[in-house]
Amino acid sequence: MSQPDLGRSTLSIHGSSLKDAHGAPHMPIYNTTTFGFDSTEALLDVVDGRTPGALYTRYGLNPTTFALEETMAKIEGAEAALAFCSGMGAEAAVFAQYGRDGIVCLGDAYGGTMELLADQLPLLGIDTTFLLGSELDRLEEALKTGAKLVFFETPTNPTHEVFDVAEISTLAHEHGALVAIDNTFASPVNQRPLELGADLVVYSATKYLGGHSDVTAGFVLGPAELVTPVWNWRKNFGTTIAPEPAALLARSLRTLTVRVEAQNRSAQAIAEALEADPRIARVLYPGLPSHPGHDLAVKQMQGYGGIMTVEVDADGATTSKVADRLELFALAPSLGGAESLATQPSTTTHHGLTPEERARRGITDSMIRLSIGLEDTEDLLADIRQALEAVTA
Repeated sequence: MSQPDLGRSTLSIHGSSLKDAHGAPHMPIYNTTTFGFDSTEALLDVVDGRTPGALYTRYGLNPTTFALEETMAKIEGAEAALAFCSGMGAEAAVFAQYGRDGIVCLGDAYGGTMELLADQLPLLGIDTTFLLGSELDRLEEALKTGAKLVFFETPTNPTHEVFDVAEISTLAHEHGALVAIDNTFASPVNQRPLELGADLVVYSATKYLGGHSDVTAGFVLGPAELVTPVWNWRKNFGTTIAPEPAALLARSLRTLTVRVEAQNRSAQAIAEALEADPRIARVLYPGLPSHPGHDLAVKQMQGYGGIMTVEVDADGATTSKVADRLELFALAPSLGGAESLATQPSTTTHHGLTPEERARRGITDSMIRLSIGLEDTEDLLADIRQALEAVTA
């Protein structure tokens, strides 16, 4: 059976063609910084790219890294993949390579990404135009100024806006711009941006791809002609993934589909229940028909993820008390792990934005972002309900 005929779960386990000489079912950890050669000629063949092979771990030329990248590329349906030590490292390399003529950032994004785009990259002469989701009609105008990279998340963090990947990609390509999508919230189980027309996909692999809150990593994926130029930025930024987290991540990819599908089911049930709770003013989750982006999500997603944002019918101080009362949900940033997490965006992921900017983006102090883990759904729902007693206490 050829690999294109294999399903995603099968590719998660059998996606790498690299095999251990001793018959191990997965690539061992090559915990070495460098690799020796029998001759100068053999060394130069690898250095000059004539022969694929291990050379130096900081370059990413390590068998553990090779196996991980090949597997992830197969899962994503991408021609090439680069593994990074973090999602921010992956984004920074893409922005450095493709954002030098200007970047357009649509909608909300992770707070660290916003800070990088707004504060650090301008110091290097890379400017970003920020457009709210409600300002999508201004995208063409922004592209006419010469910007060559459109970047966005879908769904977004933390308001879960859903953008039409195909429509935006078509418009960007008409103006000679590339589209890079942060697919962290959705994961390749729920959304396939490359198939919808995007040029590059980036991930914080720390989240669903890792899935156990024990590895920090990132990815850039896409056509080889676009991914290959990013390689030098990774090498010289020093943001290549190390062998140990690469092996942990490869382990996690084996269970990616079953984990995410279970989290999809649990999150859908919890979102529906909380939408009916009078103590909750609003539930932002693309799987709900009430969500403004629901119809589009149905069109371009295969599942709606394990993340939701609930807006408590109370002020920020009371909302903090609700968060503090949670017992099964850890009060912590990040998402996508086996354990459930809760956080107020105004105190963590988007704390770096001014109150005025958060208000402009619809990020209120009454919001709690919930990352639904793999615990029993009814136990998680009971925990949320008991925490909501703080609203009437």
